[in-house]
Amino acid sequence: MSERKVLTKYYPPDFDPSKITRQRGPKTAGPKLQTVRLMAPFSMKCTHCGEFIYKGRKFNARKETTEEKYYAIAIFRFYIRCTRCSGEITFKTDPKNMDYECERGAKRNFEPWREAKLAEETEEERLDRLEKEEAERDAMAELETKVMDAKTEMAIADALDEIRSRNARIAKAEQDGTSASVAPPPDDADARRQKQEEEDAEAARQAFANRQMPDLGEEAIDEDMLDEPVDAASAPVFGKRAKEKKDFGAALGIKKKAAWPVVAAAPVKAVPAPSKLSSMLVAGYDSDDD
Repeated sequence: MSERKVLTKYYPPDFDPSKITRQRGPKTAGPKLQTVRLMAPFSMKCTHCGEFIYKGRKFNARKETTEEKYYAIAIFRFYIRCTRCSGEITFKTDPKNMDYECERGAKRNFEPWREAKLAEETEEERLDRLEKEEAERDAMAELETKVMDAKTEMAIADALDEIRSRNARIAKAEQDGTSASVAPPPDDADARRQKQEEEDAEAARQAFANRQMPDLGEEAIDEDMLDEPVDAASAPVFGKRAKEKKDFGAALGIKKKAAWPVVAAAPVKAVPAPSKLSSMLVAGYDSDDD
């Protein structure tokens, strides 16, 4: 490796520098090409084989300086190869949208400025839109006018039919020799509704005015009833009932012997006092024994 670092070169003895002439050939025409190392600036799909190339994949690309410019900013074109079919893919810089634009060989999965372009509206498109809106507005106005005319014609036809029927009824009554009563013209709907409401209010007011309070049938209490003493036997007795104690012996497993049933004692009847006749008989019986 040390021989590469020498500064001197070997010149043979028969070296003649005058024989070395400077040659100027024609300049290469066309754009300048340069081999660079780059990463895919966006995710794309190859149109040749359908291979998906993700954003950030590294390629050995050829860089080309185009003659196009955007406000004195040079636009560069790059050539890469598909990793599957080796198809050529070309894309270039887009300083206007601060991004890259795919030209051929692949299709970009998503272009963020496409929606912005669709949202933008040129002068011609705006004029066309205004003309369409005006035409639609005129069409709606014309349709509304037609609907109103149709309603008016229907109302006129109904009025003519009513007049014809009334004239026919009058003519028939005159031929029969009887007087026909001409029906009054139809009242306004609002006036009829207001009149009906007034009649309902008047009927409700009269109904409430004629209404009487019902007799509740209250019972009068005499003063003698208040002075009478209250019978203790008939009066209800309110006593406190003792709470039964709960037996926890069954829960603890303790068995108790069955107790003998307690027989309630019969009530003792009161013995009436002896009468006078019975006492005399008892006294006579005792005297005979003596």
